[in-house]
Amino acid sequence: MCGITGWVDYELDLRLQKETVNQMNQRHVVRGPDAEGVWLDKHVAIAHRRLIVIDPEGGLQPMAKQLGERRYVIAYNGEIYNMQELRLKLLSLGYPLHTRSDTELILTAYMEWRERCPEYLNGIFAFAIWDEAEEKLFLARDRIGVKPLFYFQKGSTFLFGSEIKSLLAHPMVSPILDEEGLAEILVMGPARTPGTGVFRGIKECKPGCWIQFGREGMMTKPYWELRSKDHTDDFQTTAIHVRELFRDAVKRQLVSDVPIGTMLSGGLDSSAISACAAEVFAQEGRGLLPTFSVDYVDNDKYFATNEFQPNSDAPWVQLMAKHIGSRHHTIYLDNQELIDTIIPAMRVRDLPGMADIDASLMLFSREIKKECTVVLSGECADEVFGGYPWFHREEMVNADTFPWARLVSERIPFIHPDLVQRIKPLEYVEARYQEALAEVPRHSDDHAKEARMRELFYLNLTRWMPTLLDRKDRMSMAYGLEVRVPFCDHHLVEYVWNIPWAMKAYQGREKGLLRYALKGILPDQVIERKKSPYPKTHHPDYLQTMQRHMLELTENRHAPLFQLLDRQAVKNFVEQDLSQKHLPWFGQLMNVPALLAFWLQTNRWLEEYQVVVN
Repeated sequence: MCGITGWVDYELDLRLQKETVNQMNQRHVVRGPDAEGVWLDKHVAIAHRRLIVIDPEGGLQPMAKQLGERRYVIAYNGEIYNMQELRLKLLSLGYPLHTRSDTELILTAYMEWRERCPEYLNGIFAFAIWDEAEEKLFLARDRIGVKPLFYFQKGSTFLFGSEIKSLLAHPMVSPILDEEGLAEILVMGPARTPGTGVFRGIKECKPGCWIQFGREGMMTKPYWELRSKDHTDDFQTTAIHVRELFRDAVKRQLVSDVPIGTMLSGGLDSSAISACAAEVFAQEGRGLLPTFSVDYVDNDKYFATNEFQPNSDAPWVQLMAKHIGSRHHTIYLDNQELIDTIIPAMRVRDLPGMADIDASLMLFSREIKKECTVVLSGECADEVFGGYPWFHREEMVNADTFPWARLVSERIPFIHPDLVQRIKPLEYVEARYQEALAEVPRHSDDHAKEARMRELFYLNLTRWMPTLLDRKDRMSMAYGLEVRVPFCDHHLVEYVWNIPWAMKAYQGREKGLLRYALKGILPDQVIERKKSPYPKTHHPDYLQTMQRHMLELTENRHAPLFQLLDRQAVKNFVEQDLSQKHLPWFGQLMNVPALLAFWLQTNRWLEEYQVVVN
């Protein structure tokens, strides 16, 4: 994985702007700690920070390639998993290939197929290609949106970058919040509407889309979309095909020239990936698979079951590590270090985020990087197969809003009254919800229940899952760790999308079909284990510390947070006994302590990014 950034401007000579380009590129130094490069021409600058995973010598970027009299230049972030097939196809078409890198494959694929190039790629990617002859820039992002890509366009100027911070390093881009940005932070956050970059003028290339920018302006189009159609396979055939697609995805994603392992929580998803990976390691004589789990110091003293976290991971991790014979590492996070990392996690995300959930993944990634440069993770199985409570509880299914944000109305009393009038929180959420529903690819044969479940899956795949993928990318790349997500393989996603809900919820279980498909791969007790999400701290010091810091903030007359929030409402809330308030205000895990941490992140974000509320 890497960081890419660049600048096209038809009214400037960018050969004289190297210092600005370098500043933009240096914002990605943690994404690409191993190498850097800048390519300049009169109207274009392309920069790259590299994390070496495949072909250390042949994958240097930006990479230029000549075809006749035409030259093309690429900067790329990601991994391609169908390299061998793509290589053979391009060789058969007569193209010379000089490296083992997937960078050259993408660049050559663009020479052959132009804007159809992304359709031929199986992987996670964001890339930019400059066509020197036509003076056009082409960008594309992977189908699911695993790798990030942001841009800013004004007149003849176009800027792009892997992270928002690279765009903010350019003097033309200012950290301004208008009504949309305010609503994204105060109402949607820590989720983010696809396509928005929160700051005024910053946009996001949506998953499965490409962008072209030239003298005539900018064009963007989807090259991939979910399509609804009849599912004709019976249950047994469906389960077999799911198993085959999943195992193929895991095997493809184990290609690496650097140490690779898996995250292992002892849950269904990570256990399935680890079991398949261990099998591949054994078949290929690669030794013992490194596996990694995370826990918290003293969590065993404070863990209490609830509807979202029914049990702790530790016993299940040990069971699976023994079952697959992995070389396991349990990483214990210190509660104080977790608290100290909440603000650094905000800086990594460029926005207020999932607080301790972000911080813990960031620390987990730091420790994994000491052993491996690449890991596979079980992210996104719940969105693809229906694992969350909101797929199974009628009041959540029929909530007629984003099910992970059903408590939006409880945020409104904390928002500054002037802003409530400006952003109209409930209307904003409703508009975004209806916008999402309007995109759902319908199927004329769906009955009412099936139609609603199709809506829920679409909401999860396109509105909830990006929040988790953003988190996974930023927190892992903060330490130059590449995380791959086999459940996001687009062949698997496309197939499962059209499987009827009755099959997905086999035997009334969350991810019932997946559980059945994994029989023989996992121990029965792991297959039957009730879903338990990413572990979080249960230490009372976390709440007490967040509460103390927020009380101090309410006494700070200069705290920028209270441009956004009502100081007295926040103070009255924080002065309460909050230890018994457990309702999650966002998702499954972000309850009251995380709300306080989100506010603290927001205050520091406003300060450090010098955000202007317009």
